[in-house]
Amino acid sequence: MTSIPLSILDLAPVDSTRDTTQALRNTTELARQAEGWGYQRFWVAEHHNMPAIASSTPAVLLAHLAASTQTIRLGSGGVMLPNHAPLVVAEQFGTLASLHPGRIDLGIGRAPGTDQRTALALRRTVEGLSAEDFPAELADLIGMLAGDPNRLQAVPTPLELPQVWLLGSSGYSAQLAGMLGLPFSFAHHFSGENTVPALDLYRRSFRPSQWLSEPHTMIAVSVTCADTEERALALARPGWLSFMRLRMGQPIPMPTVAEAAEYEFSPAELGFIAERRRGQALGTPDTVRGELRELIDRTGTDELMITSQIYDLPDRLRSYQLVAEVAAAGLTAVGSGSK
Repeated sequence: MTSIPLSILDLAPVDSTRDTTQALRNTTELARQAEGWGYQRFWVAEHHNMPAIASSTPAVLLAHLAASTQTIRLGSGGVMLPNHAPLVVAEQFGTLASLHPGRIDLGIGRAPGTDQRTALALRRTVEGLSAEDFPAELADLIGMLAGDPNRLQAVPTPLELPQVWLLGSSGYSAQLAGMLGLPFSFAHHFSGENTVPALDLYRRSFRPSQWLSEPHTMIAVSVTCADTEERALALARPGWLSFMRLRMGQPIPMPTVAEAAEYEFSPAELGFIAERRRGQALGTPDTVRGELRELIDRTGTDELMITSQIYDLPDRLRSYQLVAEVAAAGLTAVGSGSK
């Protein structure tokens, strides 16, 4: 049995130097290397007003990455539709797909992905903050891209449409993706307890469409891989600390490995980290292989997308390279799974 496709979700992490230029250069280098290692997709996330994340404008960043690579599929993980007019997104990704045929994915999310003040600044009106209009706006977006005669046509009109994915971390998006017959990508990396129920709901809700004849899933999972278990644990700590501060409403650039090692977590914080660790694959290649195989088996997913919040670029590249080698050696489920 062949290994399932492996992809990357990148947030253009900003380290403690606060140098966003270097953060974007690092993302570019990672995309180049990922293409050589055989990763299928390279997606960038949309986040705003977060000092640790430089990927605020996926379409702009994807244009640069597409010009810097040749074959790897590039996409948004995702564009947060409540922040944008559907026509603008359709035009942006129609342009990308026209410039780089067969290489563009459009992952769409329902949440604003930021605080209310920033969301208001993005859409300019309070009405734009509501996610209740999401199904209608999603239909508008897809219709504009696909040339629906009942809607405005997005120009440029690509000969090959972007592959549209619905993203989610709950049952709502899972059910909607199934009803629309779209591929579904689930955020296991921060909502692991909901993964299996959401994928099951998606499969039960699925209706064949012009896009898909049968359900197709991908799950995003945090992975930190190193040559020793101790090194992998040390590399994971900065990302844990940065994520914890984000959840506390005190976002910071990613601390160094040394700074994270010196930080003394309180008992409550240790509990938070333990919960965070539960959904991750962390350790040596053999350990990561076993954890990813178990995840594939438990979820029955068709694809995996990994994300690694690691401070230094050489360590980040090494982690992704090791995982690519794991996948090349065969990354399949050990049982029948829940598919």
